[in-house]
Amino acid sequence: MIIDYAAVFQALPGAVALLTPDLVFADANLAWLRQAGRSRDQVVGRYLFDAFPGSPRDPAASDARHLEASLRAVLANRKIDMDLQRYDVESAQRPGHWEERYWSVVNAPVFTPDGQIALVIHRVEEVTELLRATSRPDRSLQLEAELFSRMRQLHEINERLRHAHAREREVALALQRAMLPVPPPIGHHRFAVRYRPAVGSLNVCGDWYDLVQLQDGDKIAVAVGDVVGHGLEAAGIMGQLRSALSATSLVATGPAQALEVLGRYAHRVTGAESTTAVTAFIDFSRHLITYSSAGHPPPVLLRTDGTVELLNQATDPPLDAVFESSPRPEATTAFTDGGTLLLYTDGLIERRHQDIDTGLSQLTDALIRHKELTTTPEALADAVMNDLIPAEGVTDDTALVVVSL
Repeated sequence: MIIDYAAVFQALPGAVALLTPDLVFADANLAWLRQAGRSRDQVVGRYLFDAFPGSPRDPAASDARHLEASLRAVLANRKIDMDLQRYDVESAQRPGHWEERYWSVVNAPVFTPDGQIALVIHRVEEVTELLRATSRPDRSLQLEAELFSRMRQLHEINERLRHAHAREREVALALQRAMLPVPPPIGHHRFAVRYRPAVGSLNVCGDWYDLVQLQDGDKIAVAVGDVVGHGLEAAGIMGQLRSALSATSLVATGPAQALEVLGRYAHRVTGAESTTAVTAFIDFSRHLITYSSAGHPPPVLLRTDGTVELLNQATDPPLDAVFESSPRPEATTAFTDGGTLLLYTDGLIERRHQDIDTGLSQLTDALIRHKELTTTPEALADAVMNDLIPAEGVTDDTALVVVSL
Protein backbone atom coordinates (compact mmCIF):
# COMPACT_ATOMS: atom_id res chain seq x y z
CA MET A 1 0.00 0.00 0.00
CA ILE A 2 1.36 3.40 -0.99
CA ILE A 3 0.41 6.19 1.40
CA ASP A 4 -0.37 9.61 -0.04
CA TYR A 5 1.16 11.74 2.72
CA ALA A 6 0.02 14.97 1.04
CA ALA A 7 -3.58 13.76 1.31
CA VAL A 8 -2.97 12.69 4.92
CA PHE A 9 -1.60 16.15 5.73
CA GLN A 10 -4.66 17.85 4.27
CA ALA A 11 -7.04 15.47 6.06
CA LEU A 12 -5.51 15.96 9.50
CA PRO A 13 -8.22 17.13 11.93
CA GLY A 14 -5.76 19.45 13.67
CA ALA A 15 -4.72 22.79 12.24
CA VAL A 16 -1.14 22.36 10.98
CA ALA A 17 1.11 24.63 8.91
CA LEU A 18 4.66 23.99 7.72
CA LEU A 19 7.24 26.77 8.02
CA THR A 20 10.74 26.95 6.59
CA PRO A 21 13.63 27.82 8.95
CA ASP A 22 13.17 31.40 7.69
CA LEU A 23 9.57 31.28 9.01
CA VAL A 24 8.04 31.31 5.54
CA PHE A 25 4.87 29.29 4.95
CA ALA A 26 5.67 26.13 2.95
CA ASP A 27 2.16 24.69 3.26
CA ALA A 28 -0.92 24.67 5.45
CA ASN A 29 -3.65 22.06 5.74
CA LEU A 30 -7.36 22.70 5.30
CA ALA A 31 -8.07 22.79 9.04
CA TRP A 32 -5.40 25.45 9.55
CA LEU A 33 -6.70 27.60 6.66
CA ARG A 34 -10.29 27.36 7.92
CA GLN A 35 -9.23 28.34 11.42
CA ALA A 36 -7.14 31.27 10.17
CA GLY A 37 -9.81 32.43 7.72
CA ARG A 38 -7.34 32.52 4.83
CA SER A 39 -6.89 30.81 1.50
CA ARG A 40 -3.77 28.82 0.64
CA ASP A 41 -2.66 31.49 -1.83
CA GLN A 42 -2.80 34.10 0.92
CA VAL A 43 -0.24 32.33 3.10
CA VAL A 44 2.03 29.92 1.18
CA GLY A 45 5.31 31.58 0.27
CA ARG A 46 4.81 34.49 2.66
CA TYR A 47 6.74 35.33 5.81
CA LEU A 48 4.66 34.39 8.84
CA PHE A 49 4.54 37.88 10.34
CA ASP A 50 3.79 39.50 7.00
CA ALA A 51 0.82 37.20 6.52
CA PHE A 52 -0.24 37.67 10.16
CA PRO A 53 1.26 40.90 11.53
CA GLY A 54 0.95 41.71 15.19
CA SER A 55 -1.93 43.87 16.30
CA PRO A 56 -1.21 47.62 16.09
CA ARG A 57 -3.07 47.96 19.39
CA ASP A 58 -0.06 46.35 21.04
CA PRO A 59 2.78 48.87 20.59
CA ALA A 60 5.35 46.36 21.81
CA ALA A 61 3.91 43.69 19.51
CA SER A 62 4.32 41.27 22.39
CA ASP A 63 2.01 38.69 20.81
CA ALA A 64 4.17 38.44 17.67
CA ARG A 65 7.34 38.57 19.74
CA HIS A 66 6.22 35.66 21.94
CA LEU A 67 5.32 33.50 18.95
CA GLU A 68 8.58 34.29 17.21
CA ALA A 69 10.51 33.46 20.40
CA SER A 70 8.84 30.04 20.49
CA LEU A 71 9.76 29.33 16.87
CA ARG A 72 13.33 30.56 17.32
CA ALA A 73 13.65 28.31 20.39
CA VAL A 74 12.72 25.29 18.26
CA LEU A 75 15.38 26.20 15.69
CA ALA A 76 18.02 26.82 18.36
CA ASN A 77 17.28 23.96 20.76
CA ARG A 78 16.05 21.47 18.13
CA LYS A 79 13.21 20.49 20.47
CA ILE A 80 9.44 20.84 20.59
CA ASP A 81 8.13 24.05 22.17
CA MET A 82 4.57 24.53 23.46
CA ASP A 83 2.75 27.59 24.69
CA LEU A 84 -0.62 29.22 25.17
CA GLN A 85 -0.56 32.66 23.57
CA ARG A 86 -2.73 35.62 22.78
CA TYR A 87 -2.39 36.58 19.12
CA ASP A 88 -4.97 38.98 17.71
CA VAL A 89 -5.93 38.44 14.08
CA GLU A 90 -7.16 41.02 11.56
CA SER A 91 -10.61 40.11 10.29
CA ALA A 92 -10.65 39.00 6.63
CA GLN A 93 -14.15 40.44 6.27
CA ARG A 94 -13.48 43.70 8.12
CA PRO A 95 -10.01 45.04 7.29
CA GLY A 96 -8.61 47.14 10.13
CA HIS A 97 -10.69 45.29 12.71
CA TRP A 98 -8.62 43.11 15.06
CA GLU A 99 -10.18 40.20 16.89
CA GLU A 100 -8.84 39.13 20.28
CA ARG A 101 -7.83 35.48 19.92
CA TYR A 102 -6.08 32.89 22.12
CA TRP A 103 -4.18 29.92 20.78
CA SER A 104 -2.62 26.70 22.05
CA VAL A 105 0.57 26.49 19.99
CA VAL A 106 2.90 23.55 19.39
CA ASN A 107 6.04 24.07 17.30
CA ALA A 108 8.19 21.04 16.39
CA PRO A 109 11.26 20.55 14.15
CA VAL A 110 11.35 18.25 11.10
CA PHE A 111 14.85 16.94 10.35
CA THR A 112 16.58 15.97 7.12
CA PRO A 113 18.51 12.66 6.99
CA ASP A 114 21.74 14.55 7.79
CA GLY A 115 20.22 16.13 10.91
CA GLN A 116 19.43 19.61 9.59
CA ILE A 117 16.08 21.28 10.33
CA ALA A 118 14.12 21.32 7.08
CA LEU A 119 10.76 22.54 8.37
CA VAL A 120 8.97 23.57 11.53
CA ILE A 121 5.54 22.04 12.18
CA HIS A 122 3.35 24.89 13.43
CA ARG A 123 0.26 23.39 15.02
CA VAL A 124 -2.32 25.75 16.47
CA GLU A 125 -5.62 25.23 18.21
CA GLU A 126 -7.83 28.18 19.00
CA VAL A 127 -8.96 28.19 22.64
CA THR A 128 -10.58 31.64 22.74
CA GLU A 129 -14.10 30.33 23.32
CA LEU A 130 -12.88 27.80 25.89
CA LEU A 131 -11.24 30.52 27.92
CA ARG A 132 -14.25 32.82 27.59
CA ALA A 133 -16.49 30.05 28.82
CA THR A 134 -14.48 29.77 32.03
CA SER A 135 -13.67 33.48 32.56
CA ARG A 136 -16.22 36.09 31.64
CA PRO A 137 -14.42 39.46 32.18
CA ASP A 138 -11.78 40.35 29.59
CA ARG A 139 -9.06 40.86 32.22
CA SER A 140 -9.85 37.47 33.75
CA LEU A 141 -9.53 35.94 30.30
CA GLN A 142 -6.08 37.41 29.89
CA LEU A 143 -5.00 36.36 33.36
CA GLU A 144 -6.15 32.79 32.76
CA ALA A 145 -4.26 32.65 29.49
CA GLU A 146 -1.17 33.88 31.29
CA LEU A 147 -1.71 31.27 33.99
CA PHE A 148 -1.88 28.48 31.40
CA SER A 149 1.33 29.78 29.88
CA ARG A 150 3.11 29.92 33.24
CA MET A 151 1.98 26.38 34.05
CA ARG A 152 3.46 25.14 30.80
CA GLN A 153 6.70 26.97 31.49
CA LEU A 154 6.89 25.51 35.00
CA HIS A 155 6.32 22.04 33.60
CA GLU A 156 9.20 22.51 31.18
CA ILE A 157 11.45 23.84 33.95
CA ASN A 158 10.57 20.85 36.14
CA GLU A 159 11.39 18.49 33.27
CA ARG A 160 14.77 20.15 32.74
CA LEU A 161 15.50 19.96 36.46
CA ARG A 162 14.51 16.30 36.52
CA HIS A 163 16.86 15.50 33.65
CA ALA A 164 19.64 17.57 35.24
CA HIS A 165 19.16 15.75 38.55
CA ALA A 166 19.30 12.39 36.76
CA ARG A 167 22.56 13.37 35.07
CA GLU A 168 24.03 14.64 38.35
CA ARG A 169 23.01 11.41 40.06
CA GLU A 170 24.84 9.38 37.40
CA VAL A 171 27.94 11.47 38.00
CA ALA A 172 27.50 11.07 41.74
CA LEU A 173 27.25 7.29 41.53
CA ALA A 174 30.38 7.10 39.41
CA LEU A 175 32.17 9.37 41.87
CA GLN A 176 31.06 7.23 44.80
CA ARG A 177 32.33 4.04 43.16
CA ALA A 178 35.67 5.71 42.43
CA MET A 179 36.12 7.21 45.90
CA LEU A 180 34.68 4.41 48.04
CA PRO A 181 35.67 1.15 46.38
CA VAL A 182 35.66 -2.11 48.29
CA PRO A 183 39.23 -2.29 49.66
CA PRO A 184 41.40 -5.09 48.26
CA PRO A 185 42.24 -8.05 50.51
CA ILE A 186 44.81 -7.28 53.21
CA GLY A 187 46.74 -10.45 53.91
CA HIS A 188 44.66 -13.02 55.77
CA HIS A 189 42.61 -10.41 57.63
CA ARG A 190 38.83 -10.46 57.31
CA PHE A 191 36.78 -7.29 57.17
CA ALA A 192 33.59 -5.82 55.70
CA VAL A 193 32.66 -2.30 54.63
CA ARG A 194 29.23 -0.76 54.13
CA TYR A 195 28.01 2.59 52.83
CA ARG A 196 24.37 3.70 52.94
CA PRO A 197 23.44 7.11 51.43
CA ALA A 198 21.02 9.45 53.12
CA VAL A 199 17.41 9.42 51.96
CA GLY A 200 16.92 11.94 49.14
CA SER A 201 20.62 12.49 48.55
CA LEU A 202 22.53 11.98 45.30
CA ASN A 203 23.98 8.74 46.74
CA VAL A 204 27.20 10.50 47.65
CA CYS A 205 28.17 12.43 50.71
CA GLY A 206 31.12 13.28 52.89
CA ASP A 207 31.33 9.96 54.76
CA TRP A 208 34.27 7.67 54.03
CA TYR A 209 36.05 4.52 55.16
CA ASP A 210 39.55 3.25 54.49
CA LEU A 211 41.86 0.34 55.31
CA VAL A 212 45.60 0.49 54.72
CA GLN A 213 48.32 -2.14 55.11
CA LEU A 214 51.07 -0.51 57.18
CA GLN A 215 54.69 -1.04 56.32
CA ASP A 216 56.14 -2.45 59.54
CA GLY A 217 54.93 -5.79 60.87
CA ASP A 218 51.46 -7.26 60.73
CA LYS A 219 49.63 -3.95 61.08
CA ILE A 220 46.73 -2.23 59.35
CA ALA A 221 45.22 1.23 59.75
CA VAL A 222 41.43 1.52 59.74
CA ALA A 223 39.67 4.88 59.47
CA VAL A 224 36.28 6.47 58.97
CA GLY A 225 35.43 10.14 58.59
CA ASP A 226 32.59 12.54 57.96
CA VAL A 227 32.72 15.82 56.02
CA VAL A 228 29.95 18.29 56.84
CA GLY A 229 27.40 18.60 54.02
CA HIS A 230 26.01 16.52 51.18
CA GLY A 231 26.37 16.19 47.44
CA LEU A 232 29.24 16.44 45.02
CA GLU A 233 31.10 19.22 46.84
CA ALA A 234 31.22 17.28 50.11
CA ALA A 235 32.23 14.15 48.21
CA GLY A 236 35.11 16.00 46.56
CA ILE A 237 36.39 17.20 49.94
CA MET A 238 35.97 13.70 51.32
CA GLY A 239 38.13 12.30 48.53
CA GLN A 240 40.94 14.73 49.30
CA LEU A 241 40.92 14.03 53.05
CA ARG A 242 40.60 10.26 52.63
CA SER A 243 43.58 10.14 50.28
CA ALA A 244 45.60 12.42 52.56
CA LEU A 245 44.92 10.31 55.65
CA SER A 246 45.70 7.09 53.78
CA ALA A 247 49.07 8.43 52.67
CA THR A 248 49.86 9.96 56.06
CA SER A 249 49.10 6.72 57.91
CA LEU A 250 51.87 4.96 55.99
CA VAL A 251 54.57 7.21 57.46
CA ALA A 252 53.05 8.41 60.75
CA THR A 253 54.30 7.10 64.09
CA GLY A 254 50.71 6.45 65.14
CA PRO A 255 47.08 7.49 64.67
CA ALA A 256 47.47 10.71 66.68
CA GLN A 257 50.22 11.99 64.41
CA ALA A 258 48.26 10.93 61.34
CA LEU A 259 45.25 13.01 62.45
CA GLU A 260 47.48 15.91 63.47
CA VAL A 261 48.96 16.09 59.97
CA LEU A 262 45.51 15.64 58.43
CA GLY A 263 44.24 18.56 60.49
CA ARG A 264 46.95 20.84 59.12
CA TYR A 265 46.06 19.72 55.61
CA ALA A 266 42.32 20.26 56.25
CA HIS A 267 43.10 23.86 57.23
CA ARG A 268 44.04 24.47 53.59
CA VAL A 269 40.97 22.75 52.09
CA THR A 270 37.94 24.98 51.74
CA GLY A 271 34.89 23.23 53.13
CA ALA A 272 36.83 20.81 55.34
CA GLU A 273 36.01 22.73 58.51
CA SER A 274 34.56 20.62 61.34
CA THR A 275 35.27 17.32 59.58
CA THR A 276 35.37 14.45 62.06
CA ALA A 277 37.50 11.33 61.74
CA VAL A 278 38.78 8.43 63.77
CA THR A 279 41.62 6.08 62.94
CA ALA A 280 42.89 2.92 64.62
CA PHE A 281 46.20 1.16 64.07
CA ILE A 282 45.78 -2.57 64.69
CA ASP A 283 48.93 -4.51 65.56
CA PHE A 284 47.95 -8.16 65.14
CA SER A 285 51.28 -9.57 66.28
CA ARG A 286 51.14 -7.68 69.61
CA HIS A 287 47.32 -7.80 69.92
CA LEU A 288 47.07 -4.04 70.42
CA ILE A 289 44.74 -1.35 69.03
CA THR A 290 46.03 2.22 69.15
CA TYR A 291 43.45 4.84 68.25
CA SER A 292 42.76 8.55 68.07
CA SER A 293 39.57 10.47 67.36
CA ALA A 294 38.98 13.96 65.96
CA GLY A 295 35.50 14.66 67.30
CA HIS A 296 34.13 11.37 65.96
CA PRO A 297 31.87 8.77 67.62
CA PRO A 298 33.99 6.13 69.37
CA PRO A 299 34.98 2.82 67.77
CA VAL A 300 33.47 -0.25 69.44
CA LEU A 301 35.42 -3.35 70.45
CA LEU A 302 33.41 -6.54 70.87
CA ARG A 303 35.47 -8.92 72.99
CA THR A 304 35.37 -12.70 72.87
CA ASP A 305 33.61 -12.89 76.25
CA GLY A 306 30.65 -10.92 74.82
CA THR A 307 31.48 -7.63 76.53
CA VAL A 308 31.68 -4.35 74.60
CA GLU A 309 34.17 -1.52 75.05
CA LEU A 310 33.76 1.98 73.65
CA LEU A 311 37.15 3.30 72.57
CA ASN A 312 36.62 6.83 73.86
CA GLN A 313 39.83 7.59 75.75
CA ALA A 314 41.53 9.66 73.02
CA THR A 315 39.04 12.22 71.70
CA ASP A 316 39.97 15.69 70.46
CA PRO A 317 38.10 18.43 68.53
CA PRO A 318 37.26 17.90 64.84
CA LEU A 319 39.81 18.63 62.13
CA ASP A 320 40.55 22.33 61.67
CA ALA A 321 38.28 23.19 64.63
CA VAL A 322 41.10 25.04 66.42
CA PHE A 323 43.42 27.57 64.80
CA GLU A 324 46.62 26.39 66.45
CA SER A 325 47.53 22.77 65.70
CA SER A 326 48.75 20.73 68.65
CA PRO A 327 49.57 17.08 69.33
CA ARG A 328 46.46 14.94 69.46
CA PRO A 329 45.87 12.25 72.10
CA GLU A 330 45.94 8.54 71.43
CA ALA A 331 45.14 5.52 73.55
CA THR A 332 45.88 1.80 73.36
CA THR A 333 43.81 -1.23 74.30
CA ALA A 334 44.58 -4.95 74.09
CA PHE A 335 42.46 -7.57 72.34
CA THR A 336 42.39 -11.34 72.01
CA ASP A 337 41.89 -13.41 68.87
CA GLY A 338 38.23 -13.69 67.94
CA GLY A 339 37.24 -10.14 68.86
CA THR A 340 35.69 -7.61 66.48
CA LEU A 341 36.34 -3.90 65.92
CA LEU A 342 33.72 -1.56 64.47
CA LEU A 343 34.27 1.95 63.14
CA TYR A 344 31.29 3.90 61.81
CA THR A 345 29.91 7.36 61.07
CA ASP A 346 27.17 9.12 62.98
CA GLY A 347 24.43 8.11 60.54
CA LEU A 348 24.45 4.70 62.23
CA ILE A 349 23.58 5.95 65.72
CA GLU A 350 22.33 9.56 65.60
CA ARG A 351 18.64 10.35 65.16
CA ARG A 352 16.69 13.56 65.55
CA HIS A 353 15.07 13.92 68.97
CA GLN A 354 17.21 11.08 70.32
CA ASP A 355 20.22 11.33 72.61
CA ILE A 356 23.43 9.97 71.11
CA ASP A 357 23.87 7.70 74.15
CA THR A 358 20.65 5.95 73.12
CA GLY A 359 22.11 5.25 69.69
CA LEU A 360 25.35 3.96 71.21
CA SER A 361 23.36 1.68 73.51
CA GLN A 362 21.40 0.32 70.55
CA LEU A 363 24.67 -0.38 68.73
CA THR A 364 26.23 -2.25 71.63
CA ASP A 365 23.00 -4.23 72.14
CA ALA A 366 23.03 -5.22 68.46
CA LEU A 367 26.64 -6.40 68.71
CA ILE A 368 25.92 -8.50 71.76
CA ARG A 369 22.79 -9.90 70.11
CA HIS A 370 24.77 -10.96 67.01
CA LYS A 371 28.05 -11.96 68.71
CA GLU A 372 27.89 -15.39 67.06
CA LEU A 373 28.58 -13.61 63.74
CA THR A 374 31.98 -12.24 64.78
CA THR A 375 33.79 -14.78 62.61
CA THR A 376 31.90 -13.58 59.52
CA PRO A 377 32.25 -9.78 59.30
CA GLU A 378 30.05 -9.56 56.19
CA ALA A 379 27.13 -11.13 58.03
CA LEU A 380 27.74 -9.02 61.14
CA ALA A 381 27.86 -5.80 59.06
CA ASP A 382 24.52 -6.66 57.46
CA ALA A 383 22.95 -7.52 60.81
CA VAL A 384 24.08 -4.25 62.43
CA MET A 385 22.89 -2.16 59.48
CA ASN A 386 19.52 -3.92 59.44
CA ASP A 387 19.05 -3.43 63.18
CA LEU A 388 19.99 0.24 63.31
CA ILE A 389 18.94 1.64 59.92
CA PRO A 390 15.15 1.68 59.41
CA ALA A 391 13.74 0.44 56.10
CA GLU A 392 12.75 3.96 55.05
CA GLY A 393 16.35 5.14 55.52
CA VAL A 394 17.77 8.04 57.51
CA THR A 395 18.64 11.65 56.76
CA ASP A 396 22.39 11.18 57.12
CA ASP A 397 24.86 8.93 55.35
CA THR A 398 26.32 5.90 57.08
CA ALA A 399 29.72 4.31 56.64
CA LEU A 400 30.69 1.17 58.55
CA VAL A 401 33.84 -0.96 58.83
CA VAL A 402 33.88 -4.32 60.62
CA VAL A 403 37.26 -5.97 61.26
CA SER A 404 37.73 -9.48 62.68
CA LEU A 405 40.63 -9.57 65.15
